Amino acid sequence: MALLSDGWGMPGGIARYNRDFLTALVASTSVGDIVVLPRSAGTSTDLPAHVVQLAPRTGRLAYSVTAFGQLTSHRYDLIFCGHLFMAPLAAVLSRLARTPLWLQLHGIESWARPNLAIRQAVQQARLITAVSRATRNRALTWSDIEPERLRVLPNTVDERFSPGAPPAGLTDRLGTRGRKVILTVGRLSSQERYKGHDRVIEALPWIRSRYPDILYLIAGEGDDRDRLAGIGQRLGVSELIRFTGPVADDQLPDIYRLADVFAMPSTGEGFGIVFLEAAAAGLPIVAAKGDGSTDALAEGELGTLVDASAPQNLAEAIIACLDQGRPTAEHPSRFAFSHFAAQVDHLVSSRF
Repeated sequence: MALLSDGWGMPGGIARYNRDFLTALVASTSVGDIVVLPRSAGTSTDLPAHVVQLAPRTGRLAYSVTAFGQLTSHRYDLIFCGHLFMAPLAAVLSRLARTPLWLQLHGIESWARPNLAIRQAVQQARLITAVSRATRNRALTWSDIEPERLRVLPNTVDERFSPGAPPAGLTDRLGTRGRKVILTVGRLSSQERYKGHDRVIEALPWIRSRYPDILYLIAGEGDDRDRLAGIGQRLGVSELIRFTGPVADDQLPDIYRLADVFAMPSTGEGFGIVFLEAAAAGLPIVAAKGDGSTDALAEGELGTLVDASAPQNLAEAIIACLDQGRPTAEHPSRFAFSHFAAQVDHLVSSRF
């Protein structure tokens, strides 16, 4: 049984990681059927064979009751917990069913010392996987576990992301024709301001001095949009910013194809699957040093890592990318799904 915060049909990096992971897991010769219990999920028809997604249960009590009900009516050989905050529930289920627990760490939720219940649940997990070395290293500072139980299992990138021309209708709708475009893809959440949309906006006055036709395209939605728009208004760069609103998953590859450079100076990224998507689309990339972005950019091989604390530093890095143009398209092969699936198969066959 897989306990997930975001299941099939949901947007965002955690949802994509969950889909990729379970697709790889069910393909392993060591695995039969997988039952998914999500907190949030949408309508989806692309579930792999032998994966069943139950109706989402958003309330904590309803979710717990459903999970216990599954345990009493079915026999499970493994419990996978897709988010640290759900680990106490997963640990109880694991003990009752006498079934091993596999726990997943994504990023900032596991960087600070959690409460006792979560720490005890982590102790119980037979295997813990983290999306990056940054996340693994921070979790090891507060968890009293053997380091070899905490393994790095980075994101993978979908083959749909590739260089190409965007549809003319999309170019016209978003007003990108004839302009240099900086792109950021991510939720505009007041809880995730570390992603750095505001840092890019603050860098726009310097970038405009070199590229007067610059456009900053912000793909995503959330409750922080008004604050970001206000920063642009205060700095006099509102006309350089375009919010796309929500972007459907099947439209994402074309959104990347609109851009000339991808910039997301996040200081709290567990990994950043959007960096892989941008690299696969052939974009130069600018990211901040010091978090999981370093792993996603292969220590700088796939993009530029900068100290993003000063807007001028970020502006200079973005300008350098615009000056150089698009690099020769190169799919980030180390993050290909085939490699990811092989890692998952090795972990499940050697640990359970």
